[in-house]
Amino acid sequence: MPRLELAFLCLASMSDLAHSPAPVPATAFVDRKRAGWLLSVIFPLLPLGAIALQSALGREWLLWLPLAVIYLVVPVLDAVLGEDRSNPPEAAVPGLESDRYYRTLTWLAVPVHYLALVVMVAWAVLAPLGWSGWLALAWSAGLVGGLAVNLGHELGHKRTRLEQILARLALAVPGYGHFGVEHNFGHHRAVATPEDCASARLDESIYRFAGREIPGGLRRALAIETRRQARRGRGFWTPHNEILQSWLLTLIVQGGLVAWLGWEALAFLLIHNAVAWWQLTSANYVEHYGLLRERRANGVYQRCLPHHSWNSNHVVSNLLLFHLERHSDHHTHPQRRYQSLRDFPDLPRLPSGYFGMFVLAYLPPLWFRVMNPRLLALAHVDNDLSRVNRGPQSGR
Repeated sequence: MPRLELAFLCLASMSDLAHSPAPVPATAFVDRKRAGWLLSVIFPLLPLGAIALQSALGREWLLWLPLAVIYLVVPVLDAVLGEDRSNPPEAAVPGLESDRYYRTLTWLAVPVHYLALVVMVAWAVLAPLGWSGWLALAWSAGLVGGLAVNLGHELGHKRTRLEQILARLALAVPGYGHFGVEHNFGHHRAVATPEDCASARLDESIYRFAGREIPGGLRRALAIETRRQARRGRGFWTPHNEILQSWLLTLIVQGGLVAWLGWEALAFLLIHNAVAWWQLTSANYVEHYGLLRERRANGVYQRCLPHHSWNSNHVVSNLLLFHLERHSDHHTHPQRRYQSLRDFPDLPRLPSGYFGMFVLAYLPPLWFRVMNPRLLALAHVDNDLSRVNRGPQSGR
């Protein structure tokens, strides 16, 4: 274990070293996916395209197309187009990080999510939809709400005041305002340990995990924010509370939609929020399943390394998720922007992008059949169950 950890530490410190003996000038690097990142901005508008088709052709089944795209088409495209394991040269990273184009995309995505939500709720209530079309639209809206949580995740790791505000705005769309505090100050500190409610354990189904992760994350967020405000001499109920700020935005936006459109909008929004929260749970489940950080003799866990997260380089789903699937580098360097995230050799690798893995996770026997052997075969695990994050449900 010490040698393996040293190797990963060396790889993770490449941000301070040249990528090769002859560094590549920043001006020589061309990001081949530069235009492709626009997909992360426009993808939340997918249900609006379905609405336009349904309006033009009068076929309600067309409102199910966004679900077919997310759960079927994107995994197929990931399988066909494969992975991109290339990394930007370290000499080019400062230029990538300072290029306002990339951060502007994340900024523009925030109003896109608000536009999508308002249009979908209004269409569900005002258009003469049957129950099937209405449900399809509410479900699709929830999937888009999950993308808003991902956007808040990317923005929330940045230190600028603007991006912190935009993160709270994004998280307010599905009413997940506690995520920023829970994720940054809870999950990132406890990741890949039995103490982390957001790290799935060996043989733990996603449904059992959800019962632990969703309430556990909320409790942890409230406890952390209470302590943060107390250190500043404030109580929990203060305008400075980041969770309350985002929840207030949710109340204003979703309450305003209910006031405008009536109680049917409330039912729609409840489904939207529940599906969006489930999307975040699905991502958390996939990202660290069974992975464990070593606990030292003094009781302190080793620092988080790239091999403590499952990684995916699948092109299409990464372009739709602001590179979320390069999760190994993200947890090692949380403030690194999405366009600069790297792949490393010998990482835990997912066989598909996130949307394909979500479908697999929803079928626990199939998930265990695919992922358990993959987990135990990892070089740093080597079939040693003491190196795996296990719970009482494992029975091993």
